[in-house]
Amino acid sequence: MRLRAILLASVLALTACGSPEAATEAPAKAGGVNITAQQNRVRADKVDTIAALVPAAIRARGTLVVGTTGNGTPPLSFRADDDKTIIGVEPDIASLVADVLGLKLDLQATSWENLFLSIENGQYDTGFSNITVTEERKDKYDFASYRKDTLAFEVRADKNLTVREAKDIAGLTVGVGAGTNQEQILLRWDEQNKAAGLAPVKFQYYNNTSDYYLALQSGRIDVYVGPNPTSAYHVAVEGATKIVGSISGGGQIPADIAAMTKKGNGLVAALQQALQTIITGGKYAEVLKRWNLASEALPASQVNPQGLPRK
Repeated sequence: MRLRAILLASVLALTACGSPEAATEAPAKAGGVNITAQQNRVRADKVDTIAALVPAAIRARGTLVVGTTGNGTPPLSFRADDDKTIIGVEPDIASLVADVLGLKLDLQATSWENLFLSIENGQYDTGFSNITVTEERKDKYDFASYRKDTLAFEVRADKNLTVREAKDIAGLTVGVGAGTNQEQILLRWDEQNKAAGLAPVKFQYYNNTSDYYLALQSGRIDVYVGPNPTSAYHVAVEGATKIVGSISGGGQIPADIAAMTKKGNGLVAALQQALQTIITGGKYAEVLKRWNLASEALPASQVNPQGLPRK
């Protein structure tokens, strides 16, 4: 349970590290951010003209069913100190969007793999879960962007390593989430390295972020590649690791995090306009500041922006 305590404590560490900025809101618990089930989330008002864009079946139901991976990745999406309520920047933004659309938020915690399946089959209306736009995903899903995607390379504090480009990971054992955009970037890097005669990467896959941290600390992996916010918080709290490089989620091109919905279901325009409303009105900035992610703000939401290239 020690790693569980670390993960929960990570949202309490407000020391600037990497991109997160120091929070200024009054802490609900000693040391920083409110991690209780009573979140007192930033709220927004309904906008009738945007709510009218929501497909009739969803309006009639009165709820926005949102999938997210609440498996312990602060400050993105994780469980509060009651070990049940899902909190974080992703649920907060989803809550604002539901407000603008005049719908009640129905937040569903799930696995990464099931998130995509459940959106595709219509079980969830949309997903807010640090999902990067890719050209391949756009074949099945529509996207409304709301945050920059930044990836970090995290190693043990005693490791002498810097990662800036493909050759820097040659021969290393790398932990990365299966099916993520960071995996696709690393696979391309690995192919470049092998073509250049360099040693291949040994990839390791685990189910949860806490598993990657344990593998990193025990030396089973040399480097963990994941979302910059998560790594930055972990470094600040644990003090046994460090970030040795960061890149855009698109590698050499900018990448966006977006709300994802089933392609052609008619919801994406409402999502985009709701996101644009909270961006313009300042509620979005309040949420990002609350979770120390102001540096990852986008100036505007777009429908289906340029995504990561196909494999």
